[in-house]
Amino acid sequence: MSDDKHLYLILHPNPSLVGSQYNPEQFARHYVAGSTRHYDGKVVFAEIDPSFRHPYFRIEEALEELVPHEDGRPKATKFISVYRVLEHIDIEKINKVYLTSPEAACLELVPDDPDQIQTRAAGVLRVFAEITPVRMLVLSKLNIMEFGDSITDASSTKSVPTLFYTQLEFDTEAFLSDFEVNPLMQPPIPGLHPSKLRDAIVDLKIKHAKISKGLALDSTFNRIPYRLIRHGFMFTTAEGKRRFFRMPKARQIEETNYKFWKSM
Repeated sequence: MSDDKHLYLILHPNPSLVGSQYNPEQFARHYVAGSTRHYDGKVVFAEIDPSFRHPYFRIEEALEELVPHEDGRPKATKFISVYRVLEHIDIEKINKVYLTSPEAACLELVPDDPDQIQTRAAGVLRVFAEITPVRMLVLSKLNIMEFGDSITDASSTKSVPTLFYTQLEFDTEAFLSDFEVNPLMQPPIPGLHPSKLRDAIVDLKIKHAKISKGLALDSTFNRIPYRLIRHGFMFTTAEGKRRFFRMPKARQIEETNYKFWKSM
């Protein structure tokens, strides 16, 4: 395949597989600011290995149509599929993940070993934002890997074949202490009322057999600042595969990508 033909998996806001002649930075700017379609928010997408093929997708046909416009401009997007996309992607073919701010700043994430994630002690409550194909905000006693396994467990009536999600920075005990002092505090997680969050924490603590509790039907990921991402972003499949993309530390982002850091 020609070097100017790329496969992108859009993960947020509208999951889809897209062919493009744009490089990742150009694609990010086009999606956020350069298209005639209006969109005001963050975009997350992945670059797929150009050798990837699956019978569910008509990839070859789409790539053949990736030709420049008559005036020489590259073809920005050729949509290949917009339905049940993630479950048909081989996550091992996901080369990089890109985070894009509403101001079109773009941050590249590379794969990392999920076994190197430093998780807290068992029993600590964590908050997860599901991004696709489901989008709930969840409070859980599970760590980031256990949570993905639970949502992709085919024996569950609420499972999905593949999940893309992230864990948020959240200190349960610090929040409860702050709430006692100031019940009118600002929400620590956008769109989630502090009193509802307090009630969910108390409920999950007293119900020892309960592992997770939904906090919101929509994770409102578009409103969650990137600075709240704890470890990074995880793909988990029902077959037990994982693909993890670590979020760099804020100081590293400031030093190497100041434009993105300002948008965090």
